[in-house]
Amino acid sequence: MRFLLLVALSFLIIDFSTAQSEERSNFIHTVHGSIFTDSMGITLVHEHMLVDFIGADSVSPDRYDQDEVIAKVLPYLMEVKKYGVKTIFDCTPSYLAKDPVLLKKLSELSGVQLVTNTGFYGAVGGKYLPDFVFQVSVEELAGQWIDEYEHGIAETGIRPGFIKISVNEESPLREIDAKLVKAAGLTHQNTGLTIASHTGTWATAKQEVAILQKMEVDPLAFVWVHAQAEGDFQNYLEAAKLGVWISWDGLGWSVDEYVDRLLFAKEQGILGNILISHDAGWYDPAKSDGGQFVPFTNIFEKLMPVLNEKGFEQSDWEMLLLENPKRAFGNNQ
Repeated sequence: MRFLLLVALSFLIIDFSTAQSEERSNFIHTVHGSIFTDSMGITLVHEHMLVDFIGADSVSPDRYDQDEVIAKVLPYLMEVKKYGVKTIFDCTPSYLAKDPVLLKKLSELSGVQLVTNTGFYGAVGGKYLPDFVFQVSVEELAGQWIDEYEHGIAETGIRPGFIKISVNEESPLREIDAKLVKAAGLTHQNTGLTIASHTGTWATAKQEVAILQKMEVDPLAFVWVHAQAEGDFQNYLEAAKLGVWISWDGLGWSVDEYVDRLLFAKEQGILGNILISHDAGWYDPAKSDGGQFVPFTNIFEKLMPVLNEKGFEQSDWEMLLLENPKRAFGNNQ
């Protein structure tokens, strides 16, 4: 317990002085507006406050009560805030109950800066895609996402801080998945927003990267989400060489499989390409009282003690939780 307290305090007293070297033109949109990236602080790049898995044809705000969601979620935000966490990316996409107004309320009550997204989720065979996505062109799809960036999501005025898509694990990619990647590439070109794609193995991720490269989108703009699904560690080196952001983001559920990956990244000198988070939460409208909520604390309570014993230093954690999120998602457009 004393060790955990010292870890928490060590993060809390950081004044983020290393952040001052970043260009102050780099910013990100939170649900409360734009902030400079040097104000992000300790950041978790993949979490969820609310997710509804009912499907695009049935999802609705009527399926939950915002006050009940807030009552469930807020204590977990306050808990992780004690570890110095200042910013959290909410990765719930459209048609899975993305609710920017809810996020704004949670941010106001917790003091944690929340970031929402634009984009659509193609995995699970397209269950979470509305019918029109199959009918419109890449340009029309990107136009909708660009409009959210420029004018806000729906009538909320809240602007997204990144693009969240997902694809199915297939080779070659399904036509609809390739469309989502191309639309994300166009959106990035017009907004500067980083693309975070729920993917899985490198066999699929490298197809997405190839599409983006053909569009002259730098792989630095791409986050390979759920890269922990990759079993061949050598593929992490290939991705890092291209500049891809490698996101290991299932730490809310288990930490064991991440220890060797992070040690490998440190030994191979690619820790600067790695993002970590929990993919935890969340309130589920289909379950009584929102179901069981998975906390956002495993990194601090479980992963840090193990890796510190194996040679990780505070500079490594600053890279993973401070510097890399800024570099991955900072925008200067």
